[in-house]
Amino acid sequence: MLRLDNVTAGYGTTACLKGVTLFVQAGEIVTLLGANGAGKSTTLLAISGLVRLSRGAIALNGARIDGLPPEAIAGRGVGHVPEGRRVFPRLTVLENLQLGAYLRGDQAGVAHDLAWVFELFPLLRDRRRQLAGTLSGGEQQMLAMGRGLMGRPALLLLDEPSLGLAPKLVQVVFDVIRRIHQAGTTVLLVEQNARLALAIAHRGYILEAGAIALADTAPALADNPRVKAAYLGG
Repeated sequence: MLRLDNVTAGYGTTACLKGVTLFVQAGEIVTLLGANGAGKSTTLLAISGLVRLSRGAIALNGARIDGLPPEAIAGRGVGHVPEGRRVFPRLTVLENLQLGAYLRGDQAGVAHDLAWVFELFPLLRDRRRQLAGTLSGGEQQMLAMGRGLMGRPALLLLDEPSLGLAPKLVQVVFDVIRRIHQAGTTVLLVEQNARLALAIAHRGYILEAGAIALADTAPALADNPRVKAAYLGG
């Protein structure tokens, strides 16, 4: 479904990604792990068209998407839930969700997906008229994920969905990721909680200093001594 070949990208003259090659097959959950500053978020931004490549290629379903504007990439079925939530604070919960479907013209489908988001996150239904800026951090994360789903993406990019959340809410978020995947959405997950990420992923990549250092199945990475020492606390 998704393939990055020798991708080099960054900001200005600084290359944050240095020849990254990875792939995500349809129906998978793939996790991208690494320390802060390793280039994980930049990888997702490059896929979404928000960071330009200086070298390499990104293809979705066999067609190159690097160089396309972000809205065109979203229109091809890529959803992105960014780090830090980035909800629209002066809009209501409902308005934020509706913006997630701004590229869609199928009103019946949008209504169906809105009902599904409210099923995944009942609290958002209860607070649909509330300004997003008044929500707690965990509630804003739910809203950001719901907004990402309103585009009905075939591929969902999740950037640190558990960051800053209480343990109970972390479990809620990971349960929703499982349900999203079971419903047919392919997921590329950037996550600080390596243990939980590897528990739900099929495969994973370890990114170090902008380059892929390890790639394997999730169980193999979870059992790798190097990964255990660096990311799993043992």
